[in-house]
Amino acid sequence: MLIDFKDENWEDKIKNEDKCVIQFSSSWCQPCQNLKPVMSTLSDSDKYKDNNFYYADIEEGGINLGSAMGIRSIPCTIVFSKGEEVERLLGFPGEAKVKEFLNKSLV
Repeated sequence: MLIDFKDENWEDKIKNEDKCVIQFSSSWCQPCQNLKPVMSTLSDSDKYKDNNFYYADIEEGGINLGSAMGIRSIPCTIVFSKGEEVERLLGFPGEAKVKEFLNKSLV
């Protein structure tokens, strides 16, 4: 399940999680909307069940973190460990590449 991210989640959740994934996107971005169901499906899979997956709209709840993380292009998916960036994936290169990215960063 994709969890709606709000900037206030940074201090009380993200900084305390061993690993988590945040998809920075926007409602008007078609590649973002194509990535969203893929991330939702992957977040529900047994392989990644120990990690939280967040959806951060850079024009709403994730505007401050998006700016702080230097998001200049969307979609942008970042894996964090205790609030530190581990790996970043720009765009939506297809489901296979997203899985490869998550396997490298989370497993």
